[in-house]
Amino acid sequence: MSRGSSGIVAGLTAAALVAVGVLAFQASANVPDNLAAPRPKPSATATATEHAKPKEKSRPAALPKGSGTGKRVVYALEDRRVWLVDADGKVARTFEVMPSALSPLPGTYSVGTRQGAATKGSDGVMIEHVVRFAMVDDAAVGFSAAVDGSMESPDPTLKTGGVRMFRPDGDAMWDFATVGTKVVVVP
Repeated sequence: MSRGSSGIVAGLTAAALVAVGVLAFQASANVPDNLAAPRPKPSATATATEHAKPKEKSRPAALPKGSGTGKRVVYALEDRRVWLVDADGKVARTFEVMPSALSPLPGTYSVGTRQGAATKGSDGVMIEHVVRFAMVDDAAVGFSAAVDGSMESPDPTLKTGGVRMFRPDGDAMWDFATVGTKVVVVP
């Protein structure tokens, strides 16, 4: 190829790349909002509370006031957060969770059953370290971690009670919340 031909090819290539970049920018800037992933609406029943987006706080990791005393798990529905509190009232760990399709009413519960081995959750996801503490509409509510590490929003058409957390948090919950451990649910 002669020197002039290679210059023309380089110029055309550069022009094509600029055109593709401009078109890509225009396409991304004009995506309609309705193409975003659909967000499931939470289930609303007489015995379950609806899920709100986490409320804005200056210190979202602060233990909620009025959440009890002694060793306990504190689950804040609106904040989508859990605190593991030791017998001295000190927070051992706090982390975000994905609420279940069904949530218990605020109140005090206790861990009733646990299942350590991996099993299929009511939503079809493989889970581990299940710590059950309540019943809502004949569905068990408990903390668990997805084996694949996901923390997806629950399908609102399913009566599920799995409050999901990431695997390291699930490990901590499993070690902390033995049968009989108090679970305090706050709004």
